[in-house]
Amino acid sequence: MRCLTFLLLIGLLLMGGCANVRHYQREHLADPIMTFDADAEEAGRELHWIEAREGSTGGTGGAGGGCACN
Repeated sequence: MRCLTFLLLIGLLLMGGCANVRHYQREHLADPIMTFDADAEEAGRELHWIEAREGSTGGTGGAGGGCACN
């Protein structure tokens, strides 16, 4: 009986972390500060540099290449 109560308690504690997140709420949970990468800020800068160099930002509708000229 004591073991069953313990397992039930552990199960309830583990289920407390489960949640349904709507698609419009995910942007707040996907904050770059929450990444596990130690150098997330540096990786973000490198990605920005690569996008500017390659002109591959995409989805913004901007014209031009990586040289910042239109």
